[in-house]
Amino acid sequence: MTEEESEKNYRSGLPGFLGTIDTFISKVEAVILALGVLLMATNTVANVIARFVFGDSIFFSGEINRILIIMITFAGIGYAARHGRHIRMSAIYDALPVGGRKVLMITIAFFTSLAMFFLCYYSIVYILDLQSKGRVLPALGFPIWTIYVWVPLGFLITGIQYLLTAIKNLVSRDVYLSTGVVDGYKDTEKEV
Repeated sequence: MTEEESEKNYRSGLPGFLGTIDTFISKVEAVILALGVLLMATNTVANVIARFVFGDSIFFSGEINRILIIMITFAGIGYAARHGRHIRMSAIYDALPVGGRKVLMITIAFFTSLAMFFLCYYSIVYILDLQSKGRVLPALGFPIWTIYVWVPLGFLITGIQYLLTAIKNLVSRDVYLSTGVVDGYKDTEKEV
């Protein structure tokens, strides 16, 4: 099965209700990311065509791309956590026996989850502050705070994902980088 097929048919490794939540969030993230990238590409191509064919850019194109970049970035952090694609500094981790790696992974996942929830809270505080100032986007004319709604949602989803990873590691024999990715390195070199 290719990587694309496995992501399309993603099923959580968690049992019951937690697995249902994980699978649902995965599907929502996939739609947001795909739609965001497609919209950004369409917007950019349309702007380039307008600039070179008609001699004038679409005046709101930059703001649309700014909104989409924020959306893709903060939807993408949950996606990366779900698929075990986050950056790992693993020198100490790799030197530990399996039991030590499991304890360290649970600790890392819980701590990261708490950090994401903390950032979610402060991003909400930031959005409320922006909302009280009443600033608007110059071209589109809607409130600036609305484009940052993706930030706390991304932190919330990522926090949930790391919490689910910690739970998965607590109830499983193997060590998991995410709810569906078992720890280990794939041999990516092929013999010629």
